[in-house]
Amino acid sequence: MTNLAIAATGLRKSYRDKSGDKVVLDGVDLAVPEGTIFSLLGPNGAGKTTTVKILSTLTAADGGDVRVAGHDLARSPDEVRGAIGVTGQYSAVDKLLTGEENLLLMADLGHLSRRDGRRRAAELLERFDLVEAAREPAATYSGGMQRRLDLAMTLVGEPRVIFLDEPTTGLDPRSRRAMWEIVRELVAGGVTILLTTQYLEEADELADRIALLDRGRLIAEGTAEELKRRIPGGHVELAFADAARLDAAVRAVGVGTADPEALTLRVPSDGGVRMVRDLLVLLDDQCVEVAGMSVRTPDLDDVFLTLTGREKETVR
Repeated sequence: MTNLAIAATGLRKSYRDKSGDKVVLDGVDLAVPEGTIFSLLGPNGAGKTTTVKILSTLTAADGGDVRVAGHDLARSPDEVRGAIGVTGQYSAVDKLLTGEENLLLMADLGHLSRRDGRRRAAELLERFDLVEAAREPAATYSGGMQRRLDLAMTLVGEPRVIFLDEPTTGLDPRSRRAMWEIVRELVAGGVTILLTTQYLEEADELADRIALLDRGRLIAEGTAEELKRRIPGGHVELAFADAARLDAAVRAVGVGTADPEALTLRVPSDGGVRMVRDLLVLLDDQCVEVAGMSVRTPDLDDVFLTLTGREKETVR
């Protein structure tokens, strides 16, 4: 049987506000095998950050049993803290310190000896391609360099489980892909990663398994391909030159999701030639001119749209 790095059963959490108790997590179960990437996705307010805070001992759960890295979260929180690392959405880098000083500070906080701390800092500066900038203030680093330093700081204590909360937010595509490679290398070395991300393609690219959290409940879980197979067919996206043509297409077709800003209409489709041909013939018969067209099979955007009933922008 595969060993689990994270095992949670019946995880619950509520907050009290002016309207009364607000349930944030309502009986969430998680099983994350060692040496894998598990991505937790969901719309804003779904409970992702609360889940990470509970699993990383930053917030107490109201109910449920949790084990992280083999340790009971309620009975042995210190052992859990010693086995994990957390890289939050907002960088923990002290920009007044140099890259090297940030790493040495983490080594001191982790009670490493002076010699071991310097050795570990040197290893991580090399690993994250920060040697040349090691003695420059972190404030001079690019966004990608700061995120690499942030992750390097998390690794000073050589954690077995790492929580990455939206680690590539704000990075350009090149820096994001560089971070993906680092994450893959960590997992290849036996580290387990729980990832939350606002980029659906990131989860698709990295995660061994994905769980979809919505309104405090897990509504779907599986590999990216398993989740995509839950969504029947794909869709045809039609583009129009102006709002009048878009409105006419909506009336003619009668189904689909219109985007008035993008001037597009997304029509459910199996992607087959006959269906696409019939759709274009229908619009042509109604004298509706199509400016562009693309055919797509289901992706994680479609999974989110179907299972949560919310568009991608809301999911983020």
